[in-house]
Amino acid sequence: VAAPIDFLWSYLLDVEKIAPCMPGAELTEIVDDHNWKGKLNAKFGPVSMSFAGTVTIESRDDTAHRVVLSAKGMEQKGKGAANAKVTSWLEPGPTDGVTTVKMEADITLTGAAAQLSRGLLPEISKKLTQNFADCLQESMAAEQTTREGEAAEAGAGAATTTAKPPVVAKPVGGIRLAYGSLSVGELL
Repeated sequence: VAAPIDFLWSYLLDVEKIAPCMPGAELTEIVDDHNWKGKLNAKFGPVSMSFAGTVTIESRDDTAHRVVLSAKGMEQKGKGAANAKVTSWLEPGPTDGVTTVKMEADITLTGAAAQLSRGLLPEISKKLTQNFADCLQESMAAEQTTREGEAAEAGAGAATTTAKPPVVAKPVGGIRLAYGSLSVGELL
């Protein structure tokens, strides 16, 4: 990500800013600074699923720029469930002003989600992670542009500012993701 490590760390910890970048996710309640409630909507061809659940920060190390999240959700119309433990950390990138975000996830799915995602989860996860990263980059750039514009207007004595709409990730679509993860050789 084209951002200094400390700026990116504080940005990633602002759940209200990053939730719109999580494909198919909706933040429904901020319980406190370590717990949130939300929904995840996914569509696999003709099958739509909606999960409601919680996300909790299990541990956070600001010095090492490392956080461990635990997520639990239940399918709202069915017996499926999703549980995940996600460890994320930041490392200096290859050049100044660039940060590498690393993630490790342990995901357990039950019910229809497990049946529909069998074998495709690694590729779907890669694409969703890339979508999140692209949206995050756009969102941070839009915020920076807005801040620079507000600073310029404040310096010029302007009384009004124009805010850009927030960047939002596209909803999750399993068939499109799965199709995109297949190569021509796998289709033959």
